[in-house]
Amino acid sequence: ASIASTDLGLLLQDDVFVDFFNTFLNLPVFGQTPLYISGMGRWYLWPELPSHVDLSPAALLAWLEKHRLPHFCKSSLCLHLVLCQKLLGFIRSGETAELLNWQSADRWLLERCISGSQGVQHFRTFVQGTAGEELIDFWLITERLLSLDESDESQRDLFSSLLQRLKATHLREGSSVVTLCTTIAGSLPKARHIQSISTRREILSKMQEQALAMIQSYWLPKFFVHCKMGMAQEESCRPLVREYQERLSPACWQEPPGLAEPIPMMHIKRNQGVSGPYCSHKAKAKVWALVKEGRDTQELKMAIFQVKPEQQPQPAGSMEELCLDKDALGSIPQQSEHPAFGGRGGVTFPGRPQSSAEQDLENLCKGKILSDLPPSASLARLPSLKKPVKTLDFLPWALKAEACAGRPFRDFLQRQNRPMETHLLDLWHDLEEFLPVVLDSNRENSFFLRHLIGEKICKAYLEEDSIEKLPLETRTLMSLWSHLIWGEFSPWIFRAQKEICKVLCGLYEEFLADDDRTFLLFTAPGMDVPMPKVPGRAAGRSEYFYLSQRINQSLKLSQTLHGTRSLEGVSSKLWKLLAARDLQKGGSIQAEMEVLL
Repeated sequence: ASIASTDLGLLLQDDVFVDFFNTFLNLPVFGQTPLYISGMGRWYLWPELPSHVDLSPAALLAWLEKHRLPHFCKSSLCLHLVLCQKLLGFIRSGETAELLNWQSADRWLLERCISGSQGVQHFRTFVQGTAGEELIDFWLITERLLSLDESDESQRDLFSSLLQRLKATHLREGSSVVTLCTTIAGSLPKARHIQSISTRREILSKMQEQALAMIQSYWLPKFFVHCKMGMAQEESCRPLVREYQERLSPACWQEPPGLAEPIPMMHIKRNQGVSGPYCSHKAKAKVWALVKEGRDTQELKMAIFQVKPEQQPQPAGSMEELCLDKDALGSIPQQSEHPAFGGRGGVTFPGRPQSSAEQDLENLCKGKILSDLPPSASLARLPSLKKPVKTLDFLPWALKAEACAGRPFRDFLQRQNRPMETHLLDLWHDLEEFLPVVLDSNRENSFFLRHLIGEKICKAYLEEDSIEKLPLETRTLMSLWSHLIWGEFSPWIFRAQKEICKVLCGLYEEFLADDDRTFLLFTAPGMDVPMPKVPGRAAGRSEYFYLSQRINQSLKLSQTLHGTRSLEGVSSKLWKLLAARDLQKGGSIQAEMEVLL
C-alpha cells in the first residue's frame, strides 16, 4: 500500500526498487516492456515508438503509474521487494552493527549480496531445505494475506485460499513456524472459530514479526558468512573482495569520487524509431520466433559473438535458460508410472483404443518439454525470423509471466465482462501452480500442497455442475479429476492448458491491442492503434537476440521467486552474477548478460 501511494518519480530514486520494477516491467505478458537504467537516468522502450512521436518522461511515468504500478503491487516481486527492504533496514541499523559486531565494510558487502531480485533469489537458494525456507515462505504468504480485506467480496476467495495454505503447511503441528511461535500459535485455532477477525490478524501479524526477526538475526548472518566464503573462491569476485578488505581498514579506504553527484536527468533513449505503426503484438511474435526456432541451436558457440567496449552501457538481459514451458518443472516421469497411460486408475474411453490415447498424450508431453535456447547460441546463426508466428504459439509463454505480474490479463477479462474466460484462466494458473509441487518432491511441504491444490482444483472447476460450463473436452476434464483428486500428476494437465489457450487466444490479442491503446493515449494522443496484422519496422537479429535474453531472464527470475520454478542449487554462477550485478547499470536482468559475454 505504501508503494502504491508513493510518487513513481521518488520510487525510481531507489536502486533496489528499480531492480525489482525492471524485472516486472520486462515480463512477456505485457505489450510495452521498458527498461530503466538509473545510473544514467535513461529509459529504453520496446517496442519503440514511431519516429515522429516525441515522448516525454513525465508522460511515460504517468502511464507507468496508472497501468503498471498497480499490477506490480499485487505481484510476488513486490512482496520480495518488501522483504528485501526489511532485510536492508536491519543491515543498516546501528543496533544490528553493535549486536553482531558488524563494521561498515561488513554492512556494505552484505547489502551488495542481498540487494535486488537476484540477491533475494540467492538468499532463498541459500536457505533452501532449511527452517529458514519455511520462515521466509510463511512471511511472504502472511504479508500478502494481511494486505487483503476479508470483507471485500472480490478479495475473499484469495484470502480464504491463502489462509487454507497457511493452515495446511506452516500452521500445522511440528512446522518451524509453530515451533518458533509456540505461545502465539497455541491460541490460533480458537481465534479462527471464536474470536474476532481483528484478533486473528493480530496473532498472524505477531507470528510474522517473530519469523522476520529470526530470518534477520539468525539466517542473515549465516548468509553473510556463506557469501564471504563463496566470494573468496571465485576469481570474478576478487575486485569485490579487494574493495571489502580495503573498506575494513578506514585508514586505507577513501570513498571514490562521484558518489555525491546529483541524480541524472531522466530521459528516453531514442533510436531511429519504427517506420510503420506501433504494434506490440507483431514485435512480440518476432521475439517468440527467435526463442522457438533457437531451441535447436544447442551446438552453436558464442565465440564469434563479440561486444565492443563502447557498446557495454546498452541494456540487455539473459536467456541462459528460457523457461518456456514445462522444462522448468523437471522431466515428465515414464508413461508406465501414470494412470493416464494405462496404470492404476487409468481412464478408458469407449470407441477409442488406449494405445491411441497414450500416443496422443506422449506426443503432447514431448511438445511441452522444450529445450532451452542456450547462451552459446551464435548471433550469426540465429533464425531469420521470416516464418510467421501465431499468437497461440507464444500464449503459454505470456501466461506463465502473467502469474508473476499481478494478473493483468485477468483484470482485462473482468473489465470485458468475461466470467467464463476468467474462470478458464484461473484454471490454467491453478494447474500451472500444481505442476512444480507434484513434480518436485523435495519442495517444502510438497505432500500437503499437492493434495491441497489438487482438491481445490477439483472443487472449483471439476465438480459435475462446473464441468458442463467449461468449453473443454469432457474426457480431458474427467481425466484431470481422476488424478488431481488424489494429488497425482497427470499429463492431461498439458492437454487442458492447451485447450484453454485456444479459447483465450483471441482475447489475449485484444488485451495487447488495449495495452497499446492505453500506452499511446498517454504518449501520443490521437494516434491510431493498428490491429496485430499491420507490419512494423523489420528489426535486425541482434535486437531480438538481446530482447529475448532480457525478457526471458526476467521471466526466469520472476518464476523462481513466485514459486512456479524450482530454485537451483548454489553454484559458481551465483558468484559470477554477484560480481557482475550493478543496480545502477541494469541490475539483475543485465548481470546475466555480463556473465554470458
